Amino acid sequence: MNKLKVGILKETKTPPDRRVAVAPKQAKELVARFKNVELVIQSSDNRCFKDNEYTDLGLTVVNDVSDCDILLGVKEVHIPELLENKKYLFFSHTAKMQAYNKPLLKQIIDKNIQMIDHEYLTDKNNIRVVAFGRWAGIVGAYNSLIAFGKRSNLFELKRAKDCHDMEDMLNEVSKIKLPAIKILITGAGRVGMGAIETLAPLNLKQVSYKDFLNNKYDEAVICQIDADVYTKRKDGSKFEFQHFFKNPDMYEGTFKAFTKVTDIYIPSHFWAKRSPVFMTEEDYKASDFKISVIADISCDIKDPIPSTLRASTIAEPFYGYNPSTGKEGDAWDLKNVTVMAVDNLPGELPRDASVDFSKALLNEVFQSLFGEDSEGIIERASITKDGKLTPLYAYLQGFLDGE
Repeated sequence: MNKLKVGILKETKTPPDRRVAVAPKQAKELVARFKNVELVIQSSDNRCFKDNEYTDLGLTVVNDVSDCDILLGVKEVHIPELLENKKYLFFSHTAKMQAYNKPLLKQIIDKNIQMIDHEYLTDKNNIRVVAFGRWAGIVGAYNSLIAFGKRSNLFELKRAKDCHDMEDMLNEVSKIKLPAIKILITGAGRVGMGAIETLAPLNLKQVSYKDFLNNKYDEAVICQIDADVYTKRKDGSKFEFQHFFKNPDMYEGTFKAFTKVTDIYIPSHFWAKRSPVFMTEEDYKASDFKISVIADISCDIKDPIPSTLRASTIAEPFYGYNPSTGKEGDAWDLKNVTVMAVDNLPGELPRDASVDFSKALLNEVFQSLFGEDSEGIIERASITKDGKLTPLYAYLQGFLDGE
């Protein structure tokens, strides 16, 4: 088998991301497991793992990765840093025709790069094999508690980015006690279950959606619902998840009742353009609208949840939504809804998130990347190859041509 030189990239996107595609211990295991791989780590001042955490394990840290065959990163590579005729693996955010990354996609093709996108690494059943979703849920739910504590003046929590790791963060959670409020999570996948992990130290009573809607409690409660609760078939037929995913326009939203009883709302669902919206601007103006904090982990700008006016940042995670004007306002003005819409939440717990992600790559992807791609994992995730879009992503040509 041919020897491959593989480079772990420093992150070059702005604002900077402190995560890494392969953490030190998993990098050491990679070298031990794949004898045909020579591994180098690009030096970084910003990475959550310091250079010496790699060199202490006998791994090689370099500045120049131009002699590598395969380059592994997390976020989009800064266009001037792209090396031609290479194989890259990172989140490109191009396959959904994201306009801001059209120049990136054009350069990738011009530079004859095989671009493999983490988001489209799937098994034979089309199930994603690597993702940061769990960590988005973990941090997003924590930020909802920060927002509620500050808004109510009941408690203060250290930012997740200032915690050493998840254990440190959960220790913060265990220190607080919530009043008799209702917390709602939409979505029961990786993201939603990550949110549940963060709230677990509070030992909240988890209730059914019917009880959540109809009962009053003298303690804080939590409810987690999925699309079979917050939507229904327009024709009155029984809800089926696969049918919903394929035909979202045949469904209508039933979420409005939840706006009247929820205090903290944590959107952790998948939403497609043809899916029903959760709320309208008019819903926020109703006298019985109760939601005061929305920690929008899903972060679909404006459409399904109107108060998500824009993505926020790790540096400035909160802003306000004024229901009367429909515009942004002070995050802590009580007439506004406090919104958290950070779109790179795992970056707040970069060490834990990087280790988890590294393990998934090691166990699910690297055999196909460094050896035979017998199950098509790499093929399905390759958006470009040989200077053009691959057949699976040929639909992007019109987008590239400006049509």
